[in-house]
Amino acid sequence: MRRFGRTLVTAALAVTLVGGTAGWASGDSQTAVTGPPPGTDAWRADTVSGRSLPDPATTAPREVAAFFAGLDDVARHRLLRSHPLVVGNLEGAPLPLRYEANRIAVAATGEARYASLAAPGRQILAFDPRGRGQVVEVFGDLERAEHVSVIVPGSDNDAAGYETRRKPATGPAGMARSLREATGAESGTGSGSGSGGSLAVVAWIGYTTPVGVGLDAADGRLARAGAARLARFTAGLDAVGAPDPVLFCHSYGSVVCGLAARHTDAADIVAFGSPGMRAATAAALRTEARVWAARGPSDWIADVPNVEFAGIGHGVDPTSAAFGARRVPAADVEGHTGYFVPGTQSLAAFATIAKGAAR
Repeated sequence: MRRFGRTLVTAALAVTLVGGTAGWASGDSQTAVTGPPPGTDAWRADTVSGRSLPDPATTAPREVAAFFAGLDDVARHRLLRSHPLVVGNLEGAPLPLRYEANRIAVAATGEARYASLAAPGRQILAFDPRGRGQVVEVFGDLERAEHVSVIVPGSDNDAAGYETRRKPATGPAGMARSLREATGAESGTGSGSGSGGSLAVVAWIGYTTPVGVGLDAADGRLARAGAARLARFTAGLDAVGAPDPVLFCHSYGSVVCGLAARHTDAADIVAFGSPGMRAATAAALRTEARVWAARGPSDWIADVPNVEFAGIGHGVDPTSAAFGARRVPAADVEGHTGYFVPGTQSLAAFATIAKGAAR
């Protein structure tokens, strides 16, 4: 009974801290956007050369890739023009086709908050306007990359706020650009040209993130939905011939990565500013990926108790010795979002991992 009482107290403390850490207000409960994209019913009803189209919900990305490989350019672009939201979000479809489809889909919304995503040179790999919106952007040449990294962010990230001005190197796009620059790859908006083709970085806001630091951030409901989408995304990378990715998982995004780990073919998984990965040890993630963890000395995430009780809390601190992850130096990181700031130990280590040079 005494142990049970301590557990209840710890769980209550976790809820209290997660709800009010650093003075943040608790966010509204979010409805996870799941399932295939808008327009799927029309896509399912369509055919090409008398053939049914691959079901976005059930067809494996490799089968999608094989389907498009059997089409000529005329048929591909007919599908793109008729079903841009489906083609733009269809894992396994050719990358240039998806970029073009998403330019059309973004413009079709007519919403000013999304307009910049359709600008020339942007490589939008996925776009879903439902809810707060989801967006996935590529920086670099994903078709020819020797190494691929994926930024999986935490709370308060969505398509609507993707272009919000932030401190440099703190938001998903800023982290992606900073990582490419740190590896010596060409910086830019993702045109894919120049000497940076050996490394592509993907800013992946492909799931419904929590808003603020409230109960959504303390439980695993949104993370479970996100994990399924992340696993399918990595299968899509594999289907188009991309290298096994490195997943850089920030804050609540590390919960998503923890739940998705065994379903991905990631080469490395890096958790930073993590509240836990819903696993007691790195081995319990059941992945062949190398698992890394970082936490800066002033990151407020350290104030969140590493417990999991009745679905609340995310478990063991990934930077603890008990968890067993490889440690990433982060002694000079400031705050919760400073891990990709140029000149930090963490960014230097991240660049080494991204290039496949870490030992």
